[in-house]
Amino acid sequence: QKELPYSIYQLVKHMSYWQDFLLALAKGENPERPKSVSESWPEHPAPVDEEEWKKTIQHFCDGIDEACHLADTLAIEEPLDAWPSETPGGLLRNIASHNSYHLGEIVIMRRLNGAWPPPTGGFPA
Repeated sequence: QKELPYSIYQLVKHMSYWQDFLLALAKGENPERPKSVSESWPEHPAPVDEEEWKKTIQHFCDGIDEACHLADTLAIEEPLDAWPSETPGGLLRNIASHNSYHLGEIVIMRRLNGAWPPPTGGFPA
């Protein structure tokens, strides 16, 4: 088996980076754009401890909650001042598609490591 290019931790951090960036744009902010996409990938393949991992997951989930809130409260098809060719709705769709792509990778990585399906069978508890 070939070595994977990144870890699940790195994927979650990468998803959070772009989710945060796109949420800021959707809210009308103008965050600093990265000089390179490489800035969105953490160097370290693992968190320093369990606490950092839990905070990383919570931050990602909080961003999903924020995206859902914005979808319900923003004029999602109005062009953005900071990016007139885009709308909040378009950015929220981008978040959904980007996260879906990488979450699919996480499932494959877990399957390769014998950690899928989860113990609950994949159904909500």
